Amino acid sequence: MKILYNGQQIEKLIKNIAQEIIKNNSDLKNVVFIGMLTRGIHIAERVIKQIKKMKNIIIPSGTLDITFYRDDIDSIENHPIAKETSIAFDLTDKQVILVDDVLYTGRSIRAAMDALIDFGRPKNIQLAVLIDRGHRELPIQADYTGTKIKTRYQDDVKVKLKESDKVDEVRISYITK
Repeated sequence: MKILYNGQQIEKLIKNIAQEIIKNNSDLKNVVFIGMLTRGIHIAERVIKQIKKMKNIIIPSGTLDITFYRDDIDSIENHPIAKETSIAFDLTDKQVILVDDVLYTGRSIRAAMDALIDFGRPKNIQLAVLIDRGHRELPIQADYTGTKIKTRYQDDVKVKLKESDKVDEVRISYITK
C-alpha cells in the first residue's frame, strides 16, 4: 500500500476542478451538482465550496445512489442495501455536474447517467472525478479530473475523505495475482 496524495494535495486537486468548472461554464445559474454515494458527495460539496469562494454563488446539489442501476447487481453478495438518493429539483434543462471519486471502468458512471434520467432530461451531463485510473470498459471520459494515475487493472485505488473516513488521502494497493 502506498499513499499517493495527502489532504493538502487533495484540496489542491479539488480547487483545480472548481477552477476548470468555472472556466468551462460561463453561466453557473443553470448548473447543479450531483454527488455519487459516498465519496462523490463529499467531493461535490468541497468543489461547490470552492466555487462559492471564487464566484460568490450558491449551486444546488443532490446525492445519487446507483445500487439498483448497476449492471452487476445480481453478482453482489447477499442483498444490496440502497442508500438515499436526494435530488430535490427537476433536472430538466439543467447542466448537471456528476461527481465521483475514482473513474475506472466507466460502469458506475453509466449507471449514474441511467439514474439521472429518471429525474428529468438534463441539458447536458458533465463528469468530475478526483482520480482517473484508466482501464475503461465503456466509452466514458471525465470532463474535469483532479489527476490521472497509471494503474494495473488488478490494483486497488481508494480515496479516503475526512467526512467518511476521518482522513484525507488517496491510496493504492498493488495486488499480485
